[in-house]
Amino acid sequence: MSVTKTDAPNRLVLVVDDNLELREVLESILQANSYQAMLATNGVEALALLRGAQKLPCVILLDLMMPVMDGRQFCVEQQRDPRLSAIPVVILTADGHADDKAATLGVAGYLAKPVDMDALLSTVGAYG
Repeated sequence: MSVTKTDAPNRLVLVVDDNLELREVLESILQANSYQAMLATNGVEALALLRGAQKLPCVILLDLMMPVMDGRQFCVEQQRDPRLSAIPVVILTADGHADDKAATLGVAGYLAKPVDMDALLSTVGAYG
């Protein structure tokens, strides 16, 4: 008797960044490595995408400094929503104190900008 795995791995990633070029580069890298990307330009847009999604992402790649709703406020709102609070968040930042900010926000980790492709894929691969 053979056992068939019915649950395919979740390879959906939400990228939240106000920089169009960076969003497009991250989307291309993810797609080239068999991931699917959802894209948002700020926290408000990201929350709307998540709340309307049938399938939630395995991880959220989140810029901290964005207009409308920044990454910090997004984290607060995400944690208030029981459906979304379990999704790991990895912040994307050029800030030299990213480790302190990640600890303060209670996120899963961080990636320094400019984002290294190997580090990105290794980080995303840990969740998807």
